[in-house]
Parts: sequence; structure tokens; C-alpha cells
Amino acid sequence: MSTTTLGLTAGLALGFAAAFGGFAAFVVVLLFGAAGLLVGRVLSGQLDVSALVGDQRSRR
Repeated sequence: MSTTTLGLTAGLALGFAAAFGGFAAFVVVLLFGAAGLLVGRVLSGQLDVSALVGDQRSRR
């Protein structure tokens, strides 16, 4: 799936949430989308969180 298609899908989901669920649903969908983006970037190796998590092996 290309980045453009993924962005379009996310925009449509946010649009439907705003149109049919109101502002609260829009915010919930936006937060879950951001969390999914972060998890996807970590799993694909595009985001390095080792500085935030810390290396547990170096402390022992």
C-alpha cells in the first residue's frame, strides 16, 4: 500500500468519524491512528525507540 493510499484511507476514516460521531469520535480515531502509525514505524524499523526505552542489557 502506498503512502498516498494510506493517507487517503486515514483521512476518510477521520472524516467519517467527524461527520457521524462528532468531535469526541474524531479525537478517538485520531489518537488510535497516531498510535498505529508509531507502532507501524517501530515495526518497520523507521523509528528507533531504543533511546526512550533504554538498553536493559547494558544495566546488568
